[in-house]
Amino acid sequence: MLDLWAILIPFREDFRTLCMQMTRQTHEVESKLIEICRSPVAPDLIGRAAITLLDWLGCIIAARHTPVARSMERVQGVAEGHLLQAALSTHLFPAQTSALSFGTLGNVLEMDDLHRASILHPGDAVCAAALATALHEKSSGAALLTAVARGYEAAVSIGKAAATGGYTPFYNSGTCGVFGAAVAAADLKQLSAEVMLDAMGQAGMQAAGIWQCRLEPGFSKQLACAHAARAGVFSAELAAAGFAGAKAILTGDLGFFASYYPNADQSALTTPDDWALTQMSFKPFAACRHTHPAISAALDLGWQGAPDEVQRITVKTYGAALDFCDAPEPSTADAARFSLQHAVATALMRGAPSIADFEGPALADPAILAVRRLVQLEKDARLDAAFPQAYGAAVCLSLKNGTVYEKDCPAAWGDPENPMSRADLIAKFCANAAYGGVGTDAADSAVNAVLGLADAPDLSDFHTALTTALSPQTEFA
Repeated sequence: MLDLWAILIPFREDFRTLCMQMTRQTHEVESKLIEICRSPVAPDLIGRAAITLLDWLGCIIAARHTPVARSMERVQGVAEGHLLQAALSTHLFPAQTSALSFGTLGNVLEMDDLHRASILHPGDAVCAAALATALHEKSSGAALLTAVARGYEAAVSIGKAAATGGYTPFYNSGTCGVFGAAVAAADLKQLSAEVMLDAMGQAGMQAAGIWQCRLEPGFSKQLACAHAARAGVFSAELAAAGFAGAKAILTGDLGFFASYYPNADQSALTTPDDWALTQMSFKPFAACRHTHPAISAALDLGWQGAPDEVQRITVKTYGAALDFCDAPEPSTADAARFSLQHAVATALMRGAPSIADFEGPALADPAILAVRRLVQLEKDARLDAAFPQAYGAAVCLSLKNGTVYEKDCPAAWGDPENPMSRADLIAKFCANAAYGGVGTDAADSAVNAVLGLADAPDLSDFHTALTTALSPQTEFA
């Protein structure tokens, strides 16, 4: 009779060897990353964190009356139109639920910030987790802004390693954003470096998000960011309670990179660089970032004319932009925000596009339709090779009279090389607040409260300004 045990012995020894190897896992890289993230945050970076937080707040306020918000309100049992007020209340929601609610809205209108090399929108998870935790911890304004800076650093460092070679099936804002959310929340809870490693470990166990969400209409993309924000807060709470985590969660044999991103260049985790907050791109337009270089180029052409003058429009860009944003006939707002054809046609016919230019009547505007049909997309080898370190485009407008306009845009408006000014970002916040139903005076008060956080001993003025802007109803105070 076959001796099954004799056959299994070699496999048992292999398994024992693997187990012994795994017990020797080290976490030097994770510890170094935590050390970097916990570096002192200088006053100028605190100021940058404030304007970054303001930009994110404008994004969620603008989205507060969208169908995504309505659905989350039903899930949370909140009255229609009051999701953000409830999330700001420490009496109605625990920190995790507030983070989930905040995190749902950041990317709805495609105006959230972006770190190019990591292909990551860190604010959607980090700002949401930081604000929720800070409110419950009764933190100072400086502590909130410091946590935002450190959370961005963690998310972007991990994201840069993950994005080696470009896109993968995983959605970096979710899978990598959760680590930034955990670091921000842990920092606000004043956890030690060792305990913060536990929070990172638990965050890695909850890292989630795959790109099927971009192939089908729905709210799954928003869920990925909302989950990352909530999971980051939960991870910090677990660590604070002594719930130990895997400390080699990133670099271990069965860790995050081995499992999710096996081609990652892990040197990005500990390579000295400028703070991530200084490398962010901000979006002036309510469209996928991959459309922004082409929008900037189209605006820079300086052409003003009629649709019947146009012979052809050629847009050259990198492959990922074509993968995400080749939508010649968008019929919904979500589709229009991912349409290079619509974005370029709108920029040529209307100038700098507003939120309304990607929805409703704008989608059926005869002039836009006529120009949109003339847009041809091409992949440019030079621009493709530069991605994801750079997002570029070139637009060529050929008229029927033989005149040709051409413009190259290696860095869109809002990129670090072509930045939006402080005044630009404040104006963007006010426009987003107005879209979300906030009056001018209330928006100005919110701006002052956010930009004054660095010197605020607590969040009371900030909280009052936001709740007043969103609703004067006292039950959410």
